Amino acid sequence: MLNKNIRDLVQYGIDTGLVPECERVYTTNLLLDVFHEDEYTEPEDQEVCKDLETILGELLNEAVKRGIIEDSIGYRDLFDTKIMNCLVPRPAQVQEKFWKEYEKSPEAATEFFYKFSQDTDYIRRYRIKKDRRWTVESPYGTIDITINLSKPEKDPKAIAAAKNAKQSSYPKCQLCMENEGYAGRLNHPARENHRIIPITINDSQWGFQYSPYVYYNEHCIVFNGQHIPMKIERNTFVKLFDFIKLFPHYFLGSNADLPIVGGSILSHDHFQGGHYTFAMAKAPMEEKVVIPGYEDVEAGIVKWPLSVLRIRSKDEKRLIDLASHVLEVWRGYTDEAAFVFAETDGEPHNTITPIARKKGDMFELDLTLRNNITTEENPLGVYHPHAEYHHIKKENIGLIEVMGLAVLPARLKEELELLAEYILEGKDPAENEMLEKHSVWVKEFLPKYPEITKENVMDILQEEVGQVFVHVLEDAGVYKCTPEGREAFRRFIKVL
Repeated sequence: MLNKNIRDLVQYGIDTGLVPECERVYTTNLLLDVFHEDEYTEPEDQEVCKDLETILGELLNEAVKRGIIEDSIGYRDLFDTKIMNCLVPRPAQVQEKFWKEYEKSPEAATEFFYKFSQDTDYIRRYRIKKDRRWTVESPYGTIDITINLSKPEKDPKAIAAAKNAKQSSYPKCQLCMENEGYAGRLNHPARENHRIIPITINDSQWGFQYSPYVYYNEHCIVFNGQHIPMKIERNTFVKLFDFIKLFPHYFLGSNADLPIVGGSILSHDHFQGGHYTFAMAKAPMEEKVVIPGYEDVEAGIVKWPLSVLRIRSKDEKRLIDLASHVLEVWRGYTDEAAFVFAETDGEPHNTITPIARKKGDMFELDLTLRNNITTEENPLGVYHPHAEYHHIKKENIGLIEVMGLAVLPARLKEELELLAEYILEGKDPAENEMLEKHSVWVKEFLPKYPEITKENVMDILQEEVGQVFVHVLEDAGVYKCTPEGREAFRRFIKVL
């Protein structure tokens, strides 16, 4: 069985272009060495399995049987990456191929690299397929919803082993250049099958890669070659447009640089982008504005639940200048009537989530105003999902959510399936410890649906989950989409 699975995996590598035909024997020997096997015998069964998940699963089972690894997801993930490393070309070869494709077009280069990242199993297609995805309509456009199921669950064996393992600070985080080719450990994912494309933006070395979890099409990460903290400043806008000029078919954005309104990794300067059009990008400017000194720049308030000032120009340098001005003013802006405070007790609260893109011959920059102030009533943040919605979404509203894609926790899959059963059977969710947090919400929306059946119950739940996320986005807006909120927004724009 080992020989057959190795034969199938090498054939997979040849079929996908990872392994040249002339390296068939060499690659086979590398894989045999991983399993401490000296001799290869050609299997009698000539039928080749091309399902990578199945091939790797059999090889992992063999490794468990031979006592090479323990049978748990943490150890299996480390080992299957080691297996795939035998098929993956060296970094210099991948980079050379990328830039050759780039000579054809930026699109050709990213199409190659995205497929490569999937073929190498760095992006695990078979896990991504498990994610639940749907859309809901809202006053702001079509909102994307996903329940993230592709990240492996916490592994009890790995957690226990990690406690006794020698502590390491290499790589410093999962966004460091040193991750390329790293064998991994139980508390840090293996990246032996991972490749990075070095790029230059703002005259400094950065890396371009894809997210292994792919929340949307060609979900990429652009990260600083040095492990330095995120900071929204003038150079942020320079970097965004340097990237957009390299890859004009992609958008690129940054999480905010403050806790609560920022992303999950603030310790390493990075951006996220990709080949996807979010609802936010489709949203129109509902009110045009003119900013003195920048009359040549098209500007306006976007029809969006968060507070977004959109600026557009054929000259990206004008957008960089104006964005820097907006950021500087917003950092120090206080409007007590609108409950906007630049700082309290020396702690800064105002920052921006920026998103850059190109539309035709126009550069476009969305500046999302953020504020992370907390109160006794809202200890997790005033402009953060409020407590009544925590049963669906409690985590930070980062860049991806800002643009209109909900990334919801994996627990919701099981909870929604169980809720569907309770609703169909007329049982009270409050009687179940897992579902108790959803009981008030269910009682509120059930009267809207006179007929709930086995066929439509999940559609109803998904619709209502989506509407909760719309409310979450409204909570995150500093200026609400009301006459009072728009007037407060205009007051800020006037001080520009």
